[in-house]
Amino acid sequence: MLPVLPFPANPFPNPLLHQDMQRHTFKSASRGSGSLSPTGHLVVAVCLGFIGTFGFLNNLLVLTLFCRYHTLRSPINVLLLSVCVSDLLVCVLGTPFSFAAATQGRWLIGRAGCVWYGFINACLGIVSLISLAVLSYERCCTMLCRMQADGTDFGTAVAGVCFSWVYALAWTLPPLLGWSSYGPEGPGTTCSVDWRTQTPNNISYIVCLFTFCLLLPFSVIMYSYGKLLSSIQYKTCVSSLQVSNVSTAVTRRREQRVLVMVVTMVACYLLCWLPYGVAALLSTFGPRNLLTPEVTIVPSLLAKTSTVINPVIYIYMNRQVLTLTHTHTLSHTHTHPELLCGVVSLMFLPAVSMVTFS
Repeated sequence: MLPVLPFPANPFPNPLLHQDMQRHTFKSASRGSGSLSPTGHLVVAVCLGFIGTFGFLNNLLVLTLFCRYHTLRSPINVLLLSVCVSDLLVCVLGTPFSFAAATQGRWLIGRAGCVWYGFINACLGIVSLISLAVLSYERCCTMLCRMQADGTDFGTAVAGVCFSWVYALAWTLPPLLGWSSYGPEGPGTTCSVDWRTQTPNNISYIVCLFTFCLLLPFSVIMYSYGKLLSSIQYKTCVSSLQVSNVSTAVTRRREQRVLVMVVTMVACYLLCWLPYGVAALLSTFGPRNLLTPEVTIVPSLLAKTSTVINPVIYIYMNRQVLTLTHTHTLSHTHTHPELLCGVVSLMFLPAVSMVTFS
């Protein structure tokens, strides 16, 4: 007679059993692998307050401009709009909970709230990353194939947005069904995928998540923009030897400015998320107490900072914003409605205006 196994032989355990195990360890895990000092929790709370406030205002500003001004409604901007929506939702549905937890030094809304927080932040973060990958691929196809962008064809852009959200859901729902789980991380005031449990069930999910939601999109982004940069350099050399039509030259410069904006956005996104990815892998495959709470909370804060950076890049990559600060007039907005984006943004960043006028 075969012996009875104490646990399921299936490496992907029964969801109910898995949830019972996670519930049993939640209280101790929510205290983190250590504890920040009261001053440390205060610093984290201040950072989260800044990120949540300015991330919300910046993304809300961009969304308002999209809705109000027709000239901003282009297919390429639909993908950027998807990034803004996901970042805004992080500021509304995620950051307030971690801010409240940091002010009290502990997680406040229980295991169900922790699972919700981990799921929504993981899903929306992947939406942003996949949207940027789709955006890079769209730019590559448009410019390398010498296609004239159709400002009225939103089909491809909408399909890219839908793909980004469905893809993110496909990779963030499994922990709710028993393949890995969501739980506390760092000092216990934030929640994410369970990076610390070193079981086949958990490690297999983390490897897949890293491969298909980090490595693969990064590869698409780097390949697409590498090809685009090479193409732009080549076309610049060729055009310098030819007499170009004025409108063609203006169009080409506009395309290059858009490309620089998106490349900068991607670079900042990598700067925000790469430390978090490295910390997650070290937590999964390294010794259990390798990373202290102080070390783990920094990458988490950097990742959340992307919600502030993306809309700022979108606004200030417009060259003509500085012209507005010097002229102190809105007369150009009648012929260039897109300049309104820069005008309104100055209300939120007065320091930029002060430096410019000085």
